[in-house]
Amino acid sequence: MALRLVKNAHVQFIVFGILLALLPSVGPAIGMKTSTLQTLGFMLVYAIVALGLNLLLGYSGLISLGTAGFMGLGAYLASYFQDDLNLGFWLAALVALVLPILIGLVVGVVSLRIRSIYLAIATLCISEILLKTFEQLEWFTHGTAGKQSKYPVIFGQSLDRGAVFILIVICLVIVMMLTYNMVHGQMGRALHAMRSSEVAAQAMGVNILKYKLFAFSVATMYAGFGGALYLFFLRSSYPTTWNLFLSLNLIAIVVVGGLRSIYGTIAGAFVIYAVPELFLKELPIIGKIAGLPYIFSGVLIILVIMFFPTGVKGLADIVKNLVARVRSGKPRQEVAV
Repeated sequence: MALRLVKNAHVQFIVFGILLALLPSVGPAIGMKTSTLQTLGFMLVYAIVALGLNLLLGYSGLISLGTAGFMGLGAYLASYFQDDLNLGFWLAALVALVLPILIGLVVGVVSLRIRSIYLAIATLCISEILLKTFEQLEWFTHGTAGKQSKYPVIFGQSLDRGAVFILIVICLVIVMMLTYNMVHGQMGRALHAMRSSEVAAQAMGVNILKYKLFAFSVATMYAGFGGALYLFFLRSSYPTTWNLFLSLNLIAIVVVGGLRSIYGTIAGAFVIYAVPELFLKELPIIGKIAGLPYIFSGVLIILVIMFFPTGVKGLADIVKNLVARVRSGKPRQEVAV
């Protein structure tokens, strides 16, 4: 019974979340800087968004270059409803979840007509339209001056940065559970069939329109909600944040972490975002050259595509197989890497 409980994916997600949630209280005791906690908070937000993108790219075979735009939309919606209209955290978070879905539905319909690179360009166009809207719609976004916000109030308690970090962790665990349930059920099988061959999937009775709409809706919902969490954590939003570079970084997270992998996506977020911030910038030479730590992301993507196409997940599987073979007593030369 205990072994079955330990192997349960949802229990593992909860334990993982508890360990992360301890960082705000344990971190200062072990010498963790405030900036480190902030970096990890942003990393977890990007992981939430990348999980939706992984569902879209990894399971459905669809690509989007507009994820950053949807994040920005969620951020500004959350700020407008919480700060300008004073409607509170819950309604602001709900709006940031729901309204991006409407755009996701439109993109899902468009995806029936165009595919591959043309679909990527279409989503990029939507993101650029949103970006220009953020810059020009000053009554809603405050334009290039940026939108300032405040920490959310939940159940009458005003949160601080550590509490918002725990909130992000809770949301991440919930998203991990939802994603796991989706991809390990009928929905996941249908998306995988659609990714392999739309014609074959239709022949098996898969409703292509339904599942494309579903995939884009979930991806944009995660992105909008991630944008809201970003705003609550940083307490400000600027149009320049939600650009193509961020969308490409989110794709890099999925590629480096591994397609169709939940933990791999989180590992990818750590490698792409946290490693340059926490480690490379601290190096004597690399850290002193502006922008050089971020070149690491591009080089890493090239190396992963060349040598580890399945990303961090594939590397972890190799290590797991090596350990299993060593324990079984098989000769080392029989290990296939």
